[in-house]
Amino acid sequence: MKIIHQNLKKGIIKVKTENIDDLWYLSHIIDKNDLIKAQTIRKIKLGEEAERSKKAIKKKVILTIKTEKIEFKDNILRISGTVIEGPEDIPKSSHHSFKIEENDIITIIKEKWLRFQLDKLKEAIESKIPSILICILDREEAIFALSKTRGYKILSSIKGEVTKKEERATTKGGFYQEIIKSLREYAPRYKINNVIIASPAFWKEDLMKEIKDKELKEKIVLASCSSVDKGAINEVLKRPEMREVLKQVRSAKEIELVEELLKEISKQGNSAYGIDEVELAANAGAVKQLLITDSFISKMREQENYERIDNIMKITDQTKGNINIISSEHEGGKKLDGLGGIAAILRFRIS
Repeated sequence: MKIIHQNLKKGIIKVKTENIDDLWYLSHIIDKNDLIKAQTIRKIKLGEEAERSKKAIKKKVILTIKTEKIEFKDNILRISGTVIEGPEDIPKSSHHSFKIEENDIITIIKEKWLRFQLDKLKEAIESKIPSILICILDREEAIFALSKTRGYKILSSIKGEVTKKEERATTKGGFYQEIIKSLREYAPRYKINNVIIASPAFWKEDLMKEIKDKELKEKIVLASCSSVDKGAINEVLKRPEMREVLKQVRSAKEIELVEELLKEISKQGNSAYGIDEVELAANAGAVKQLLITDSFISKMREQENYERIDNIMKITDQTKGNINIISSEHEGGKKLDGLGGIAAILRFRIS
């Protein structure tokens, strides 16, 4: 995500989405009653009042709406509300829904930005990429690179001996073993938990057959690329497989946090779960880590009871607690949903 304009004194931040993850972040940053300004398609009726039902055109317009509903589904973010600003031929207070996708620009206006919302925005903007080892190869060359927060760093390259397809069966072994040796060296050196191996055609699958190290194999995700050069590394960084690896990394951190909570619960330590207990702890300034699943947030929005969660988050933010939105898709999120969808690790026990 990119920030195009920011004026926190007026509560204004204008952003451009760059990928699907950005939409997920925005779905948890935008609140009910926030003002959202964006370009959209609106059906405009033409002619006199008596004819208005007969003729209509679709027109690109810039609207500002007061948010009533936020929904992130099927990789599309929908923000619905009432129009408060727009062209003269669009009635104020009429309803409209923005359909936000990748590479869209929107302006978010809040009365006050909470610390956790700014943290989430910063996280999306910085695109925190953990150290991922990337290996791209074909029959002639293998290039190794390490992903960084911005871009990548080339580690090394290996030239293969194979120059003709018919020689592949007899000479590939030594080349593949060199690649595997490099993978095994780089993984511990850079504390790598994820490896992406990419190639045109079948080379990545051939290499995987040669890897016998079970621990290394479990770290590997396969991807495709059109060539073997520096440009191909950028191609891999934009692949869906890369997004999946980042999702797994985020999930691992979330699961670790849920496990920490469960340990506190098992020893009857500093924990609270269920909205009533957590609300009590938040009001006492006891919340150190607040954990809420995204499905619980969606459920409370559907039941029009989101203000209660919003209030807990605001109090936690004011008392310097950390707010963590946990995905319900993984094991940790499912366990948290089993506890009511909301829980907290506390600074001190609430009797």
